[in-house]
Amino acid sequence: MKNKYLNFISDEHLLDCIGNLHKTYLKAKNNLSKKNFYSNKVDSIKLTFDAKFNNIDEESLIQSEILRQIDKSINNSIGTFHEQILGGIEGFEVGKLSGFDIKAKDNTLFADIKNKHNTMNSSSAEALFQKLSRYANDYKKAKCYWVQILAKGSFCELWTGEINGKEYSHSRVFKISGDQFYALLTGQNDAFYQLYKTLPTAIKDYQKTVKQDGAIKENSAFEEIKSETKATKRSIIDQITFENYGYYLGFNKL
Repeated sequence: MKNKYLNFISDEHLLDCIGNLHKTYLKAKNNLSKKNFYSNKVDSIKLTFDAKFNNIDEESLIQSEILRQIDKSINNSIGTFHEQILGGIEGFEVGKLSGFDIKAKDNTLFADIKNKHNTMNSSSAEALFQKLSRYANDYKKAKCYWVQILAKGSFCELWTGEINGKEYSHSRVFKISGDQFYALLTGQNDAFYQLYKTLPTAIKDYQKTVKQDGAIKENSAFEEIKSETKATKRSIIDQITFENYGYYLGFNKL
């Protein structure tokens, strides 16, 4: 039977990948308590500038900051979504904590997938090159790729250059953009475009199969903070600052 969405992975696999990402969205949105919101320390100085220079009221500002944290959590899962999609292509599989993200089942390809081109510092880039080089050396027929799903261009080229003062190159270690990697694994130049175009339909179909659970708890961070201000009479930003930095000199005056 002909697939409805894509011809390089099954409809069931695509919907499963969408479902896995949906669970991440729900977890990120529904589990952000005040404790979780504060876990990385809120930058109260920046919040003050944002409120004044962008003319945003405090409630809207904090809601936006909460959404930013939720978005950051979700962004980390988009790369996993692509790994799962690509792992459903015939002849390939997901690494599952094996040191690589995607590999060919015949060991002729290994890949590490980053959702954005700028998510690594120099130390991480050096470690990744060394890891891919080891795969290339261990498997003499393997080509190894640093995949940038959202790259600054469309390319597939040898990864060479200076990292941390050292020259790196290998005849079978490449860097490649997301569109080119999808094309490489599927044999279809527009495979990444096909995924983009079919997602709205596939997501809509997936949502029809999901039961809406009214008992799901929305993120509670904002309401927890706001309820504190009723007792303390502080502004929302002052409340956040006190709860994050009350131990700093002078901040107990808030």
